[in-house]
Amino acid sequence: MAALTRWFFGPVPLARVAVFRIAAYLFIPLDLLVLRPLGSHHASATELYKPLIVAELLHLPRPTPALILVVTWTLIPLALLAAALAPSGRWQRVLGTAIFLLYFEQLIISFSFGKVDHDRIAYVVALAVLPTVARARLRGEGSAESAAWALRCVQIAVVATYFLSAFAKLRFGGVEWVNSATLVRAVMRRGTGVGRLLLDYPWVLHWSQWGIMLMELGSIVVLFLNGRWRYAAVGVLTAFHLTVYATISIMFWPHVLCLLLAFLPTERLVRHGHAGGVPAMGTEEAAPGAEAASAVPALVGGYDAHRGAAGEPMPVAGDEPVHPVGQPPEGRDAQDQPQR
Repeated sequence: MAALTRWFFGPVPLARVAVFRIAAYLFIPLDLLVLRPLGSHHASATELYKPLIVAELLHLPRPTPALILVVTWTLIPLALLAAALAPSGRWQRVLGTAIFLLYFEQLIISFSFGKVDHDRIAYVVALAVLPTVARARLRGEGSAESAAWALRCVQIAVVATYFLSAFAKLRFGGVEWVNSATLVRAVMRRGTGVGRLLLDYPWVLHWSQWGIMLMELGSIVVLFLNGRWRYAAVGVLTAFHLTVYATISIMFWPHVLCLLLAFLPTERLVRHGHAGGVPAMGTEEAAPGAEAASAVPALVGGYDAHRGAAGEPMPVAGDEPVHPVGQPPEGRDAQDQPQR
């Protein structure tokens, strides 16, 4: 239980949450205006509207053109305002909660007119948990267990997206999903120029199906990797998404955003020249007091890490011993000293 508590609530820099907030809230205008615009014509297509189960359970109103416009054009300025205030940490609980509720409503409306995109699972979770972290400033030096909890929730959602995707493939397609021409059919339907080149090598696409399945089923290990191993795993997953985009023009934009921001130490982007701080979540576990020691700057009160206390010379392995100015080295006679 103690190990689980440390894993879930180990202190995480609040600046990492601030970076996450800025990117997550700036993504909303891009999503609503470019990637997934929801026009008022959706509300008039009543024959296509089939409310999701969650919409029925929450008794959400049937969308109208006015409702769609109000939700969209209230959400966009609120997201921009929250992103602008994120560096200072002000009003994040109020703005973040309102943004989550509005985006959730907008998402329910959109998905009730067609397919449900699973690339927004982690993103919705992120919008839900980010408001729970108070006082997260962009250049703040503190850390908090609440920041760790929020990022762990997003990490679990990211991994669950991969694992449940593999489960769905096996549930509806069975083993034939990896043994049939699944990717060949996908490339023929919407393949790019790069993707169509692979049609001459169907065995590459066939074995890629096995690779995708194994990667998705094994994605849970990313939660327990540390340091460079974690960065390598995130790099592999990101490369997978870029490859999919290059071959069949499908990109899970909000999912990749959460993958990068939840697993990587993004606070380093705004801590130029800072040598200490709290270690990245999931990296090397420091001994008690090591975090405080590592946070001491290299130059404090006249102590220079390269020259010693008050600017005095500091010995370096392999060099001759250093001596105070004007004092001859031990074991040498005065006549051995260079004449001035």
